[in-house]
This record gives sequence, C-alpha cells and structure tokens, in this order.
Amino acid sequence: MNDDSSQAQDLRSLVFAQRGTLLALPAVVLAALGKPSAFSIATGLPLAFTGEAIRMWAVGYSGVTTRSDRVIAPKLVTAGPYAYVRNPLYVGNFLTAAGFAFAFTGKNGALPRALLVAGSLAAMLGVYATIVPHEEAYLRRTFGEEFDEYTRRVPPVFPLVEPAEPQQGSYDPEVIAAAESRTFLTFGAMLAVLAVKALRS
Repeated sequence: MNDDSSQAQDLRSLVFAQRGTLLALPAVVLAALGKPSAFSIATGLPLAFTGEAIRMWAVGYSGVTTRSDRVIAPKLVTAGPYAYVRNPLYVGNFLTAAGFAFAFTGKNGALPRALLVAGSLAAMLGVYATIVPHEEAYLRRTFGEEFDEYTRRVPPVFPLVEPAEPQQGSYDPEVIAAAESRTFLTFGAMLAVLAVKALRS
C-alpha cells in the first residue's frame, strides 16, 4: 500500500470512528438556526419517522456492531432491508435528516432554508461517501466473492422493487434497545427542540 492509499485509509477510519459526532453537527445547526412552521413540521416529521423505522429494521438484522468505532461484521447479512439495498442504515439516516431539515426550516427565508437543507444533507453525503468505501473494503477482504456477488445483486443506495435472493440473516428485535439507545435520545432531543421552537414562533 502506497502512502497516498494509506493516508486515505487512515482518513476513512477516522471519519468512520467519528461519524456520530460529524453527523450531529448539522443537527446542531438546524436546532440553532431553524424556524419551523406547522406545515413544515407536518410534512417533515413523517419523513423523519420513516427514516428511523428503516434504520430500526436494518439494526434488527445487523445488530449492535453498527455502534462500533471500527467496522465489524461477524457475518454478511443479506436479508431484510439488505435484500433491497446495501446501505439501509444510511438510507434511513438520510431520510430522517431530510425530514428534520424540512421540519425545522419552514419559516426561514427561501435562501437560508435552501442553504440549511442543502448544507445538512451535503454534510451527511460527504461522511457517507467517505465511510461506505471503507466498510465495503473490509467486507470484500472478509467475505471475498460472497460479498462481490452480493454487490452484483443489490444496489448501494436506490433500493430494488423486489428483494434479491439468496438471503441470509434474521431479525432480532431484542438488539434494538441496546443498539439504538443513542439514536433514540438524539431523535427525542430533536423532537423536543422542534416543539419548543414551534411554540415560541
């Protein structure tokens, strides 16, 4: 591995380890600068809840390893949402972020709203564009042809209409509480801030 490749890998590892903090920054900006309206809340929150539901569905299959500071995969999961799209956690996160971005900015002017929404989602895309190759490199090293075959069947972002076969893995609802406690706290905090801002506006 040359120096450039090594540095790129180190950067991806760092971003992966700090992904929670990095993804929290746009939420803090929205909470500070957003001006919600009743309409923006009514249209944004269903999208946010849909994203969280997708995330919980994915975590039920992938388990608590999703909270690790480094990539861990005891097995290659290809069932549930992973039969439709390779990165359901990140698809769910993106929908949740988009929902909150719309919800928080209903009374912001057109340009500030566009900047807040676009900036929040661009920051998220930047993080994911860095860590997805890092994860996939690990999965390819670990599972080899099995992972390559999976990538040929299942797209990375835009889901299939019908689930791909074969599938392996099972849903375990018991991991949700342990794996998602931090997400639930963040989601709840965003709802609380949104409610306070709506009442004051």
